[in-house]
Amino acid sequence: MYEDLKRVIDENENIVFFGGAGVSTESNIPDFRSTDGLYHQKYKYPPEVILSHTFFIGHPKDFFEFYREKMVYKDAKPNLAHIALARLEKEGKLLGVITQNIDGLHQAAGSKNVIELHGSVHRNYCMNCKKFYPLDFVLNSSGVPRCSCGGIVKPDVVLYEEPLNDKAIEDA
Repeated sequence: MYEDLKRVIDENENIVFFGGAGVSTESNIPDFRSTDGLYHQKYKYPPEVILSHTFFIGHPKDFFEFYREKMVYKDAKPNLAHIALARLEKEGKLLGVITQNIDGLHQAAGSKNVIELHGSVHRNYCMNCKKFYPLDFVLNSSGVPRCSCGGIVKPDVVLYEEPLNDKAIEDA
């Protein structure tokens, strides 16, 4: 299988990689649906409920407790897949990466043309004034992170009941 993949890469140009959670599991970030995935872990509420827009608005404290503990892996490092994709992009073989991941590991590995369909934990914005905040602001806030204007600072990730970003879809 490896030889077949190598041949396809060697013989083609304009490659685009489309990936998801499986790419980052080697970086010790669990996926959602596997045996050890997020949906099989015990918590106060089912993850698919916690990760909904309705829950975020109605229970922001519980949302951020879960989010900080289960969704953010600040110390995760790119694995061989992330590094290989970045190398292929640098060599001009790979046009870009379209990912469903929110971890930023493709960029950390050196990929430049990354479309994050589900957003990124590294971008956070005030729901009132739209001011952007880095991940550390959310991680270092106690309880619900708030902007100086008083608004809740929301991670720039797509929750259940929210549409994908139109620009990300168009770019993909």
